[in-house]
Amino acid sequence: MDFTTTFVIIDDFCQSFEPKLKERLLADRKRRQRATRLALSEIMTILVCFHTSHFRTFKHYYFYLLANHRADFPSLLSYQRFVELMPRAMLPLCAWVLDCRGEVTGISFVDSTVLRVCHPKRITRNRVFADMAQVGRSSMGWFYGFKLHWVINEKGELLSFALTPGNVDDRQPVGKLALRLWGKLFGDKGYISQSLFEELYGRGLKLITTVRANMRNRLLEWQEKILLRKRSLIETANDMLKNVCQIEHTRHRSVSNFVVNLLCGLAAYCQLPKKPSLRFSNPMLALP
Repeated sequence: MDFTTTFVIIDDFCQSFEPKLKERLLADRKRRQRATRLALSEIMTILVCFHTSHFRTFKHYYFYLLANHRADFPSLLSYQRFVELMPRAMLPLCAWVLDCRGEVTGISFVDSTVLRVCHPKRITRNRVFADMAQVGRSSMGWFYGFKLHWVINEKGELLSFALTPGNVDDRQPVGKLALRLWGKLFGDKGYISQSLFEELYGRGLKLITTVRANMRNRLLEWQEKILLRKRSLIETANDMLKNVCQIEHTRHRSVSNFVVNLLCGLAAYCQLPKKPSLRFSNPMLALP
């Protein structure tokens, strides 16, 4: 990802976001913060670009910037000071990710992916997420951490997301994830629920899932059957989030930087020029 292009996009957002944020701060939150040489837009640019780099640790990436990109960031701080400033970017990053959401087209796919925070053998020794992460089970086995629930459209664009402990049922956050949606929502067997179907259908959104072996087949339109087979689209997007945008690792030493890392990964995904998407050779398939 190009530093200049990313910085221009983020700086335009910060120019409009920061004044509004200061206006809405509570009185006891308007205390003076220590000034920094790096602007907020520069901090966000460095964080987001890391998630599309070939580096797998932020420390190595930052020392690479110190050695090779002084011209791009002339006011670079020490590594320790930059890590201390990362939590300041949490709220702006969250707002920017929401601003980067795609268009609701009437065709949406929902899924969850596991975010492990440590190896299962080290669960009892983990202190950073002791009161937040939970033990859960996925199709790949037991894990300790969180779940990222998210929705994309057929273009691969992010529509909504939520973070829950690892033991939360996949169906629980769907109601809030689908507040902006209409048309059809496709999910796997983990989203089978008559009450959830009725709730969403009453809001103009039809939940379509695969069926279990002990269930009778449901009557679906031929477009719905074809689109249901394309649910692997979001599985591919999950793979890109983890292996390209690097939203998961087990080296976190603070909760705030864990959240910043996740938001930066989502932001980097939103800025990818090529995302997994569907091409409709038949225009009838594009109808919600």
